[in-house]
Amino acid sequence: MKGYERKGLLERVEREGSTVGASIPETISVQGQDIDLREFVFEIKRLDTVPPGERERVEQAKTNLRRERLQRKERLEEADISFEEGERLVESIIGIDRALNALESLGATNLEAEEKAKEAADQKRWVSFLQKALGKESAGKRSRL
Repeated sequence: MKGYERKGLLERVEREGSTVGASIPETISVQGQDIDLREFVFEIKRLDTVPPGERERVEQAKTNLRRERLQRKERLEEADISFEEGERLVESIIGIDRALNALESLGATNLEAEEKAKEAADQKRWVSFLQKALGKESAGKRSRL
């Protein structure tokens, strides 16, 4: 592969929005083990929130995918490969990025729910504080402000 071809392929990998329209690979070999990646991602995405027992599995999958992405990118940067092999690597890297994006978006939902719960708890504490400060709390009964 020529230098300018390699540079072009690397630019495709790093391009913002490169995953738009990309599909998650059906299966992928990660650390020498074949994984049904698309099935795994869709299985996890079907859940409203990731159950505590699955969180560790999802985090481990993300770690393994990041490691595999890095290895493939390094191969694209340094290995003596053909342009066609480089294109296949780019497609696989973009597919990994697409899967990672889908798995990362799960965390945002959980963080939003946690943030709402924290805000609700803060508001409750604030109302309780104001009731006490204003002397509105008597005989164990709380009145609403």
